[in-house]
Amino acid sequence: MQIRNFSIIAHIDHGKSTLADRLLQATNAVSEREAKEQLLDSMDLERERGITIKASAVTVRHMHNGEEFMLNFIDTPGHVDFGYEVSRALKACEGAILVVDASQGVEAQTVVNAYLAVEQDLEIIPVLNKIDLPGARPDEIAEEVEQVLGFDALSCIPVSAKTGQGIPELLSAICDRLPPPRKPVTTKTRALIFDAVYDDYRGVIVYCRVFDGKLSVGDKVRMMGLERTYQITELGKYTPKPVKVKEVGAGETCYLVANIKALGDVRVGDTITIDHDPAEEALSGYAPPQQMVFCDFYPATTEKGGTGFEELRDAMERLSLNDASFTFVPVHSEALGFGFRCGFLGLLHMDIIQERLEREGGIEIVQTAPTVSYKVTVRAKGGEIVEKEIHNPADLPDAGEIIDFLEPICRVEIMTPKEYIGEIMKLCMERRGIFKNQMFVSSTREMLTFEIPLAEIIYDFYDKLKGLTSGYATMDYEVIRYNKDNLCKVSILINGDPVEALSLICHRDRAEQRGRALLTRLRKQIDRHQFEIPLQAAIGGKIIARETIKAYRKDVTAKCYGGDVSRKRKLLEAQKKGKQKMKSIGSVNIPQKAFMAVLDTGE
Repeated sequence: MQIRNFSIIAHIDHGKSTLADRLLQATNAVSEREAKEQLLDSMDLERERGITIKASAVTVRHMHNGEEFMLNFIDTPGHVDFGYEVSRALKACEGAILVVDASQGVEAQTVVNAYLAVEQDLEIIPVLNKIDLPGARPDEIAEEVEQVLGFDALSCIPVSAKTGQGIPELLSAICDRLPPPRKPVTTKTRALIFDAVYDDYRGVIVYCRVFDGKLSVGDKVRMMGLERTYQITELGKYTPKPVKVKEVGAGETCYLVANIKALGDVRVGDTITIDHDPAEEALSGYAPPQQMVFCDFYPATTEKGGTGFEELRDAMERLSLNDASFTFVPVHSEALGFGFRCGFLGLLHMDIIQERLEREGGIEIVQTAPTVSYKVTVRAKGGEIVEKEIHNPADLPDAGEIIDFLEPICRVEIMTPKEYIGEIMKLCMERRGIFKNQMFVSSTREMLTFEIPLAEIIYDFYDKLKGLTSGYATMDYEVIRYNKDNLCKVSILINGDPVEALSLICHRDRAEQRGRALLTRLRKQIDRHQFEIPLQAAIGGKIIARETIKAYRKDVTAKCYGGDVSRKRKLLEAQKKGKQKMKSIGSVNIPQKAFMAVLDTGE
């Protein structure tokens, strides 16, 4: 039997999941009765948002020219924040189907995913999807694919995943044009773990691709990186329903159950081998992901004994097994108690993780505003110069100790219709961007390249870009280096006490403007108390902006109907003393929405 392993890659919303559904139907893996939209998107969140978050691996069988083929394919996410999920899926394949919308053309993420596949040395089949739409331009888009990506326009296969048109031709091309798995280089078993998920009843379920040798039920296997051994109790494939098998050979993908109870016993990218006859060398695995956006998660209601914190930790451990690009470390805040500092690949990734924690873990979360990672060089006590990575403004050393302050710079590629170029140029320049390149894509569209600090992108840059271009522009970004700049920490003081969760790092030229805008929003978010609350923004010991939340005023003289004025004065003096005492011991209640006020740039 011939084997073909491939991934389906594309820009977001170009029809990957619909194409996967149609391939399952065309190979009779699902019946007409069982078929439904986004069949491989198992999470409610994926269905609600209409996006793929997790890559899904499926095995189907197909007859081609009288020969049976086993097709193992992985439907991958399309958003830039889930690029690590795509790169992991490609590592387990020999080929890729690059889907391009025949009405929208090549987008920013199309280019990035194509380069990811080329880097892995995969055979790529370009597919023009949605040819049934009235606005489809298959011939023009095929030329665009050749112009931008370098694939022959004649090699593009026109299909409609919605109607099924062109699907038989695509299946034939997969069998004819994609290479078979490489020949085993050793007789000893080696399988790459490309994903894992936790099940309450069966423990950790491992998804792997066998490169050399074979795996059988009953084998005692070893995780080469962690040096743990387990006995396989179940092997199977998703077709897309789970089907148990006795043995899995080289070139095949499968799921594996081996009574693995501890989440820390499995690491994505590790190599599985047979314990009594282990391989000498592990497979290359994956490069660790580069987290770019950081924020703090705290349990909203911490009961006595800290159960909210423990529940949050358990939920995060389960989620980090399923999503290897998400990291977390414990932190403590004066205002919010115990929580976790989490690292994400982008803002959508952060949003999805928060929603998954609240749904799958049943936990209510308080979230601080996201920040990016900075680097500072400081002089240590012995006189040597040390470089530190800063994920939180609270960790920043005193300004007097800092020699250099560096921020991450991104290369941003924006694909846009020509009429919006002026507006996009203006937006990028306002965000401290440097224009680098302009590339012709087609008669109506161009690709602009800028270098912009990541801190200027993560808040609302994408929303502003979509608003300016009526939703037509697409963007992709990649961190390329760290640059030295005139940066500073703006501390926020509420009632004289610094609140680290509200502090921010920004360019010194914009510090006063950002501080003043933040205080104005905080004044609206924080409720009035019985005493006056000063809000201040400071750089070091210097106050750069101030707002005041006025106190509730009770009319204590209402009961005086006459008599000497000294009676009223006496009551007012008593009230004044009471307010001063309350201010000295009173604490300010800061709501969750106040922490998110840092996000709004005020533009």
